[in-house]
Amino acid sequence: MRQLKTARSVFLVDTEGRLSAKVHLQDIAIADPGTSLGTIAKPVTAVVAGTAGKEEISELFEKHQLLDLPVVDIDRRLLGIIHHSSLVQVSQEDMSSDVLAMVGASREERALSKPLFAVKKRMPWLQVNLLTAFLAASVVGIFESTIASFTALAVLLPVVAGQSGNAGAQALAVTMRGLALREITVRHWFRVMFKEVRVGLINGIGIAVTCGIGVFVWSQSIGLVLVICSAMVLAMIAAGFAGAVVPIVLVRMGQDPAQASSIILTTVTDIIGFFAFLGIAALLSGLL
Repeated sequence: MRQLKTARSVFLVDTEGRLSAKVHLQDIAIADPGTSLGTIAKPVTAVVAGTAGKEEISELFEKHQLLDLPVVDIDRRLLGIIHHSSLVQVSQEDMSSDVLAMVGASREERALSKPLFAVKKRMPWLQVNLLTAFLAASVVGIFESTIASFTALAVLLPVVAGQSGNAGAQALAVTMRGLALREITVRHWFRVMFKEVRVGLINGIGIAVTCGIGVFVWSQSIGLVLVICSAMVLAMIAAGFAGAVVPIVLVRMGQDPAQASSIILTTVTDIIGFFAFLGIAALLSGLL
C-alpha cells in the first residue's frame, strides 16, 4: 500500500519564489473567510539546504520538533518539503542495513538474493572472523597445561566468554543507536565509556554471584568459585568498555562502525574473557 503524506502547513513565497513564511492548515480552517494568509502567517523556524545530509536533517527535526521541513537553495528559493514520515522511513531502512552490516552481511543483500551473490558478500567477513577466532584460540593454548590439570576449567570457559559477549553486544547496540540518532558524538566517548564500565561492573557482580552459587553446587570448590567470579567481573567490565569504545573509535577513524564493530567486539571479549579466566585459574591453582 502506498503511503500518503498529509500536509500540515502551507509555505508562502514571494514573487521570486523565496520562502517568506508558513501558515498552519488548522489556522486557515478556523480563520474568518476574509482573512488574508499574511495576517495569520508565522515565521519559518528552520530550513535546510538541498545539499544537506541525513544527519543534519534529523538534527533539525529533533531540535525544532518539526512535522515538515522546507528545502531551499542558496537564494532561499523553495525547492520542496521533507515530511517527518519520510525521514522515519529512511531511518528504518538505514537501521536494517546496519543490522546486516554488524553481522558481516552486505547492505545490498536481500532475503531472495542469489546464493552466489550472498556468498560473495559474506565470505570475506567470515574469513576475517576465522582469523580473530584463531587469535582467541591462541590465548587458550597458552594455558593448555592448566586446562589439562583442571578439566573443570574447559567446562566453564564458554560461560565467561558467552556472558561477556552478550554484555558487550548490549553496550555496542546502545552506543551504535546513540551514534545513529546523533544522541552522542565522538566527543562524548569518555562519558559513554565510563557509563558502560560502571554498568559492566554492577552486572558483573550480579552475574558472578549467581554463577558462583551454581559452580559451588556443581563442584564444591571454593577455588573454582573465586576464579569464575573474578573472571566474570573483569570480563563484563572489559565488554562494556569495548562495546562503547570500538564504534566510537571507528567513527573517529572515518570508518563505518556497523561494518566491523561486531567482529572486533567478539575478538576483544573472547580474548579478555579467556585470558582473565585462565590467568586467574593459573594464579589460584593451589586452591583448585
